Amino acid sequence: MLEIKNLHVSLEEEDKQILKGVDLTVEAGKVHAIMGPNGSGKSTLSYVLSGKGGYDVTEGEALLAGENLLDMDPEDRAAAGVFLAFQYPVEIPGVGNMTFLRTAVNAQRKARGEEEMSAAEFLKVVREKAKTLKIDAEMLKRPVNVGFSGGEKKRNEILQMAMLEPKMCILDETDSGLDVDAMKLVADGVNALRSPDRGFLVITHYQRLLDHIQPDVVHIMAGGRIIKTGGPELALEVEKNGYADLMAEGV
Repeated sequence: MLEIKNLHVSLEEEDKQILKGVDLTVEAGKVHAIMGPNGSGKSTLSYVLSGKGGYDVTEGEALLAGENLLDMDPEDRAAAGVFLAFQYPVEIPGVGNMTFLRTAVNAQRKARGEEEMSAAEFLKVVREKAKTLKIDAEMLKRPVNVGFSGGEKKRNEILQMAMLEPKMCILDETDSGLDVDAMKLVADGVNALRSPDRGFLVITHYQRLLDHIQPDVVHIMAGGRIIKTGGPELALEVEKNGYADLMAEGV
């Protein structure tokens, strides 16, 4: 589903190379996790895939279902099925959650040539999905993420993901700042979205999230490239021994 080939990326302003030849394939129906120390390039990879500015792709490509994402504007990537859950979801004062969700859903449907969702249909679907994610109906009436706790913001992003039904879900350290209960709720929401035609790329520092979102494949990233790939046991090895030995192997 997602194929990343020899991806090299630099910061535009500093001309500093961050990604130094990333190769990665995420198959439909699979959950891939990326772990690595700070500064290894994990978040940069997620930003480049979603189309965030400030990065210069100097070599390589990233294909989603055969289409090169790097040739698309961010909104076109979203319409093609890319969703990025941020480490720190932004607040949007003055924009109601329901309005934001319905606008986003219908913008994507329109871009794909599909009929827009009516107000009644949208209300029914969003209430069902919010209930599944244990999101209080009052949250839906508030401005986007304004006054939300860390856990509420992350659950709200999972609700956005559930409504948009993307092909490729990228979670950038979505466990950051969450207590155990909030993390489990977020993980339950992610697990509910797992399907044979959807791929996940979960970026995390810690094994604890992967206790709840069981990955099929774990990658270790360091120095701007993936240095080791394995099964879920690789995350347990990192939890026990840290990254030093793996980084020495990858040199």
